[in-house]
Amino acid sequence: MAGKNSEIKRGELKIGEPHPSTYSAMEYVKSLGFEELLRWQESFSSCAIEGNRIGEICAETLRRIMDHEPVSDRYLLGLAWMMRDGEIDDGK
Repeated sequence: MAGKNSEIKRGELKIGEPHPSTYSAMEYVKSLGFEELLRWQESFSSCAIEGNRIGEICAETLRRIMDHEPVSDRYLLGLAWMMRDGEIDDGK
């Protein structure tokens, strides 16, 4: 029988359980389409080359998503939030 300390408290995630918002975050990222994702990848990579930590993390996270590799929910949520709030100047 599990002790009180091993029980999951209300409002806590179980080990290995993704945050419920990760599903909508992934839907958002995928909804942008391949060309838009490439633009974001280029933007993040450009920032990463300059040593920007957010650029480094987002570039790698987006690469993993585009390559169908596993991504932690916290990385996915951070990426989606950055993409949702950010803008890429398309030169228009």
